Amino acid sequence: MFKFENLEVWKKALSLTKDIHDLTRKFPREELFVLTAQIKRAADSVGLNIAEGSTGQSNAEFRLFVGYAIRSAVEVVACLFIGEKRNIIKKEDFQRLSVESETLIKMLQALRKSLK
Repeated sequence: MFKFENLEVWKKALSLTKDIHDLTRKFPREELFVLTAQIKRAADSVGLNIAEGSTGQSNAEFRLFVGYAIRSAVEVVACLFIGEKRNIIKKEDFQRLSVESETLIKMLQALRKSLK
């Protein structure tokens, strides 16, 4: 078992990745290589950075990767705004995923703070 598997923040990141994947299945085909790819990469990057940073690294190194995860989570939020403005994402999906992302970002910030 890897260290990251026990982290609640990593489990939350996996949940966000699944929810973003499900959301993008409804996007128009013309967005496949644009917004769809961007938001999915950003969502996946959150969990991947948590995993990479947690494995055999110092706290300073882990903290750096948690910072990358935060940036990726913020990128997800920015993509949600773009999708809403393009009328691709419904208001209720935008609200739900924005709250989920905000919760995840707060968890990541707390983890980063604990790694000082």
